[in-house]
Amino acid sequence: MKRVVVTGMGAISALGNTLDETWQGIKEGKSGLGNITLFDTEKYDCKVAAEVKNFDAGNWMDKKEARKMARFTQFAVAAAKQALDDAGFTKENIDGERTSIMLGNGIGGFETWEESFTKYVTVGPSRVPPMTIPKLIPNEAAGNISMMYGIHGTSFTLATACASGTDALGLALDQIRSGRCDVCIAGGSESTITGFGIASFQILHTLPTNYNENPEKASRPFDKDRSGFVMGEGAGILILEEYEHAKARGAKIYAEFAGYGGSSDAYHLTSPDPSGDGGALAMTRALKDANVNPEDVDYYNAHGTSTPINDPAETAMLKKAFGEHAYNMKVSSTKSMTGHCLGAAGALEAIFCVKAIQEGFYPPTINLENQDVEGGCDLDYVANKGVKGNINCAASGSLGFGGHNGVVVFKKIEG
Repeated sequence: MKRVVVTGMGAISALGNTLDETWQGIKEGKSGLGNITLFDTEKYDCKVAAEVKNFDAGNWMDKKEARKMARFTQFAVAAAKQALDDAGFTKENIDGERTSIMLGNGIGGFETWEESFTKYVTVGPSRVPPMTIPKLIPNEAAGNISMMYGIHGTSFTLATACASGTDALGLALDQIRSGRCDVCIAGGSESTITGFGIASFQILHTLPTNYNENPEKASRPFDKDRSGFVMGEGAGILILEEYEHAKARGAKIYAEFAGYGGSSDAYHLTSPDPSGDGGALAMTRALKDANVNPEDVDYYNAHGTSTPINDPAETAMLKKAFGEHAYNMKVSSTKSMTGHCLGAAGALEAIFCVKAIQEGFYPPTINLENQDVEGGCDLDYVANKGVKGNINCAASGSLGFGGHNGVVVFKKIEG
């Protein structure tokens, strides 16, 4: 079976507008959370989010073209340019016919939908902006990347809610293994910090409302005082490449993308199965696909949303998948720093796994001040400060609304 490796990465997050800035924030245990500035929150109970700050699309693309893109597309294009630059690819030297694009996105151009529908309701159908549909549909991120770089291979956009970015990586893995392409631009992007977006999640009682005066503390996975996830935004893009292809061109190789596993809870529209059975099944499948034993995994980047239901359910999932080794491995939730980036979350967290392997660093779970041991969260979550250590194998899991579970496994490159 063909091996797949990571040869480039790019990131946009609340911690920074490059991968270096984002990863430095992770290592420092920095919070990217704050009070919402993208709209007036006077009438909202939740006033906290993890916004991307000081983002200038013109730094990554033509400003005229950027005006034709929704915010999530701009993030994806910017992260893709970073990743392709990192991998040494340009429009001139990449083989467009042997390159594919696999992206995850949960909702699309939410701010475009909100603005256009407001005009439709208040002014009338004749005043709906002509770029409404091209900007709001989820596949436009992949479409814009393909046009910028002349990519003629398969281009998919996958929507499995919060698991979208992870599942897109799994799809990309299969594309390369099957020989359908040699290179795949893969990951996810999301931007849903709008009035309607926050209101729609707030009404589900999924967002914290008791940290408006102390927003940096609002995302606290596995902590007794957690009360909901903090909405984040951003993009994560990985350049995945067939191993021999990467070696032949002398590419820098970060890690091997060793396996993927997915499953469905078949339980509830918005809640994970408290038993953890569905997530454990996805993990078991991913480990089998990667040809690694449970005890080989040194680090797990958790879905870790900071909701009362997810954190103990995910902990139960790990105990079922890893047995006693769950207590020996290190687990952390970087959402404590980036917020929950929905369709981009799995891609960003896969990047953090690769960086963890590369640098021998376990990212922390910040704000873990009162671990909820009594509630079932009794593993080593790398509380508040990251630690150094050799990491040969890392996994990341995403558990989406609708019961979608996805897990990816990365290994230190050998041979």
